[in-house]
Amino acid sequence: MQQRFFVAAKEKELTFRENCFDPDASGIRQDRDDSACLRFDSSAGVGLRGNSRVAGNVLCPYATKYFRSYGEVQGGEAQAALSALAAELGIYLVAGSLPELEGDRVYNTSFVYDPTGKQIARHRKMHLFDIDVKDGQKFCESEVLSAGNQVTVFSTPWGKIGLCICFDIRFSELFRLMALQGAELVIVPAAFNMTTGPAHWQLHFRARALDNQLFTVGVSPAREENGCYVAYGHSIVADPWGNVLYQAGSAETAHTLEIDFAQVQAIRQQLPILSARRNDVYECRLKSE
Repeated sequence: MQQRFFVAAKEKELTFRENCFDPDASGIRQDRDDSACLRFDSSAGVGLRGNSRVAGNVLCPYATKYFRSYGEVQGGEAQAALSALAAELGIYLVAGSLPELEGDRVYNTSFVYDPTGKQIARHRKMHLFDIDVKDGQKFCESEVLSAGNQVTVFSTPWGKIGLCICFDIRFSELFRLMALQGAELVIVPAAFNMTTGPAHWQLHFRARALDNQLFTVGVSPAREENGCYVAYGHSIVADPWGNVLYQAGSAETAHTLEIDFAQVQAIRQQLPILSARRNDVYECRLKSE
């Protein structure tokens, strides 16, 4: 029981919609209208895998033993189908994440497509989920996955948008770098578990939004108690003031929400955090700079 999430935007307003998993992508097609020009389609966790109907509808189970066998190289079947879907509907499409193969390495990767189907961005999860929580969960992504090393921000007609994956949200430096590169909204396909979700999910999305005065959108699968990985759910949208604009529950659901990109600059002018940084004392920058 998975969920499919997408966001639609027109001019300065952005609409967030969360929808049930649908094998033929009918949820995306049915929701599309003249005002829905930008979509973020995210099957959270690791995994989109193609099938004969629409690639991206068979999820890779979130367990390290599956990552390599469900992976595909750059331009593979799932990516080709996602590209075709973006072109068919004339939308920007951010596909949650899938195991990407490159030589001997496996990455947890999110791809972004423009309305012509061209890939315009790719984010490889930078921070791997290696945890051992007392009386909780133990998981070690680095047993199979390799870490990415690029900050991902891409341009749209509505503004710049940042992209990262799940555990990346715990690193405030990454969000600050995206903000400094012009991001006004950050999309985070993610699947927190039943230990970290209740404790940290909402807190992280509010904190990253507040600290960087931008919108954050967290998209999660619905909770499946019998799955190999039980996700917390609770897909969320937070605004640049740190308010929660929407939060789902744990079950499959659908919701539409409009947000205004102009709010970002308005809040940054009223409360000048980014411009008041003391670069003469401290600095946050890429090592490659």
